[in-house]
Amino acid sequence: MAERKENDIVSSGLLQNDVIKEVISRSLNYLSAGYPIHFTGPAGVGKTSLALLLAKKRRRPVMLMHGNEELSNEDLIGAFTGYHSQKVVDNFIRSVYKKEENVTETWSNGKLLKAVKNGYTLIYDEFTRSKPSTNNIFLSILEERILPLYGTKQQEPFIRVHPKFSVIFTSNPAEYAGVHQTQDALLDRLITIPIDYSDEETEAEILSKKTGVSKEKAAGITRIVSSLREKCPKNSQHRPSLRASLMIATLAHEEGIPVDGKDEDFQQLCFDILWFSVSKGLDESDQSKIKNIVEDTCKEIERE
Repeated sequence: MAERKENDIVSSGLLQNDVIKEVISRSLNYLSAGYPIHFTGPAGVGKTSLALLLAKKRRRPVMLMHGNEELSNEDLIGAFTGYHSQKVVDNFIRSVYKKEENVTETWSNGKLLKAVKNGYTLIYDEFTRSKPSTNNIFLSILEERILPLYGTKQQEPFIRVHPKFSVIFTSNPAEYAGVHQTQDALLDRLITIPIDYSDEETEAEILSKKTGVSKEKAAGITRIVSSLREKCPKNSQHRPSLRASLMIATLAHEEGIPVDGKDEDFQQLCFDILWFSVSKGLDESDQSKIKNIVEDTCKEIERE
């Protein structure tokens, strides 16, 4: 397989154009200076891909951790997971019988403890889906450079953060469902960089290189998805994203469906993939109305 150059897409589908390269360059400088990075923006804009690319540039082991409502200190730090029993019987001298049995607790390190202890680059994806009380542990890590071991029965009260440890946070906007309000004390310690949807030309280039469709067809699909995205309120978490474009392009190519706004099979494909995000984005439950919106958009783009 031919080696991909830096200006090609990485395996995650992120195109390293001038804008992305500039964000990566700035972020690397901030991480090198000891500051954590926080990428925030709508779903589907490539925040996680960007974080993975940035972490790869550091040339350190990477730990990926996903925020969720049930995440606890035990998940982050670790916990005693059971017991280990060892029995020794000594009958070397026939007249002497000796039996010794030891039972010890078994400890398992959490992801955060592993990353902090070994100097990994930690990607904390969608960290605002975890409870603020859980994320409080990062205050000590980022400020005092220590990881408290409270509630673990460990002999040491904390461990020092490895000098090579870095953390990259990602989050969706605060109005998204399932997202907690982040404490100001934590945000104040992060360098937050907003990430938004790429322009149509960039998305079309990603589409073409990722799926192999022609640039002309990629541009047509991108215009349809972008147009439907603009019809939805900007604060909606269900606006059609690049993922939808990739699905349309891939299935059209594999199923031999022409990328033609007037083609009924292509219109049906677009509807099947886009109806959920468009209906949620427009807060419209009538499928027939959504189908008309998608079909009309396909036809409008074709006439341009």
